[in-house]
Amino acid sequence: MNSILNIEKDTIVNQTRSFCVEEGLEIVFTHEISKTQLQIISERTKKLPAMYHASVGMLYDRLKNGCCLLMKDEEIYAHIFAHRHTIQNHSVYERSSLWVHKRYRNNNLGLLLMDCLTKRFTKEFLISIAQEPTVHHNNELLGMQYITLKDLSPVLVETLEEIGKLRDEHMYKYYVNPYFESKINKFNKILIK
Repeated sequence: MNSILNIEKDTIVNQTRSFCVEEGLEIVFTHEISKTQLQIISERTKKLPAMYHASVGMLYDRLKNGCCLLMKDEEIYAHIFAHRHTIQNHSVYERSSLWVHKRYRNNNLGLLLMDCLTKRFTKEFLISIAQEPTVHHNNELLGMQYITLKDLSPVLVETLEEIGKLRDEHMYKYYVNPYFESKINKFNKILIK
């Protein structure tokens, strides 16, 4: 990663952690959320056009991979999930359902959650698919590499289409973590076989 971006990311993450302490927000990585909270999150994904709708069942499945939350007084104020896709016996994890309560937006909490989850998948294939420029900037701060669909195996592109994740590359951008980037050619060859 570019050392200037790394310093910038570390500075922002440290400032954001301090903000969380001041606000009484706790960062939690978990595999458990109540069914009521999952229903609230599911409804939220349905109402917000920038989010891909996730049913309660989908969110429950994603909990097996974990999620990062920002909590205060038993209330969830921000979340991000790890969504596992299986492609020919290989796991590709996608950061998904990123949301921050409007009261806390514009405080880099999304970056903090993205960082928390990204660090947990450093030795896994991790992909981010998003349309928001802020998320693209955060991906770059986190050392993720922008890729185009032509950089991916036709099998991976086909799988993304099947699960409804293939988007218009003019609206959506795809980023992969350094591990995925370092293995992308090998991964593409495996998928072609």
